[in-house]
Amino acid sequence: MPDRQTDASGGARVRDVVHDVVAEVASDELPLVAGLARSDDATVVRRLSRWGQRREPLGFGLAEIAAMVTPVVWLAVDEVAQRLAGAAVDGAAKGAKGLLGKIFRRKKTPAVVPPLAPEQLAEVRQRVLELAAQRGLEPEHAITIADAVVARLALPRGPAQGPTDPDASTPAQG
Repeated sequence: MPDRQTDASGGARVRDVVHDVVAEVASDELPLVAGLARSDDATVVRRLSRWGQRREPLGFGLAEIAAMVTPVVWLAVDEVAQRLAGAAVDGAAKGAKGLLGKIFRRKKTPAVVPPLAPEQLAEVRQRVLELAAQRGLEPEHAITIADAVVARLALPRGPAQGPTDPDASTPAQG
């Protein structure tokens, strides 16, 4: 995913975290991630949430999606991003923002996960394990996924880290 972004707090977009984790633990699902990335985050979460609740085949060869890595990672990371964003934004301001968004039909800002404290990372890991169990993933695979998510969130990477790069702050010698 070449279009990586972070916010001013150094957080990472949910979709970038999902891409990186899926690339590491289930690279065969990258086409699914790419397809989902064409939609806004709210649409992706809505689709992935419903897929886990359905009992009938989904069609298009996606009958096994409930046991895939992508929904587990995307839903868990989005959940923490939304929870932290909700804690930071007043409910009235969120309502006004939502109303204005509907009026102007703007593309929604991608969900961002800010840097997390160790206890928050532990909560994310636990949530990934819970979702993986609900989706029927093997416990060993669930642990691998959870560890990859935590590692990615603990050590964010991307072009927005440029200013912290020691070479970027060194003036050119000439």
